[in-house]
Amino acid sequence: MEMQYRHLGRSGLQVSVLSFGSWVSFGPQLAGSSARDCLAAAHDAGVNFFDNAEVYAGGRSETIMGEAIAELGWPRQSYVISSKFFWGIEESVNMRNTLNCKYLLHAVDGSLRRLGLDFLDLIFCHRPDPDTPIEETVRAMHDIISSGRALYWGTSEWSATAILEAWEIADRHHLHKPVMEQPQYNLFERDKVEREFAPLYDRIGLGLTTWSPLASGLLTGKYSEGVPSDSRAALPGYGWLKEDVTNTDANRRVRELGVIARELGTSLAQLSLAWCASNPHVSTVITGASRVEQVRENLGALDVLDKLTPDILARIDAIF
Repeated sequence: MEMQYRHLGRSGLQVSVLSFGSWVSFGPQLAGSSARDCLAAAHDAGVNFFDNAEVYAGGRSETIMGEAIAELGWPRQSYVISSKFFWGIEESVNMRNTLNCKYLLHAVDGSLRRLGLDFLDLIFCHRPDPDTPIEETVRAMHDIISSGRALYWGTSEWSATAILEAWEIADRHHLHKPVMEQPQYNLFERDKVEREFAPLYDRIGLGLTTWSPLASGLLTGKYSEGVPSDSRAALPGYGWLKEDVTNTDANRRVRELGVIARELGTSLAQLSLAWCASNPHVSTVITGASRVEQVRENLGALDVLDKLTPDILARIDAIF
């Protein structure tokens, strides 16, 4: 089970094809030694990219990850770490739902403080901001990188049009350009990655760090009989997930995918993760886990990549 590394778009930075993210799990489900153990299991297996965001657990997710990495004593050069900014965690004008210059400069400093780091490798504009000129945001991200507080910047859940506009502004003014986008990508959610962004891969060399490869657990098959009490959809505040993951047609497709998984001698989760990674435009697939066993289970997807022949991919396409 050898880890593979891919360039982040056209940049020189290499990230592990499977990475580890802290959304949902860090804070509500994981802290202290359990968070440290999950990070250690991922890092030991060759994972070098760890994804975070200011808003996750209201800042606690960054604190938990920062403390765990400090305890593990990893050399800074051995990992790539990110944060994402938009929603804000301060109750103050200019600090919520914005990508204005003032907010972004405060936000990156807050993330560095919580993570206990001198710089972040990747920073993302976590959502588009229709109320701030894109040029202001591009200049702020450029300033953060020029100051040494981050190395690369990108977007999350932006449209292809907005990404191209940001890239062209940066190109015109000789500013640091957006390098990567973080879209949702899984067997149920394909349009952005496969259609909308298609012209950007060659044109600007866009890299992808994709999230929700298991469609919030739907693609593990665990919701086919309803919602287990220990699942994410049962967490307070995640009721919106329940409708998606108990959808009858979606679960029928998952059962059909299960037939292929059994033929290949793998789990639904591993097959679904490997399917995401089989797209050459995906730089890294962000996985999540609340237990060490889940980290190891997810990493088993590396063994499935070679089994995804054109024939198998066509059969998966027919289902979805």
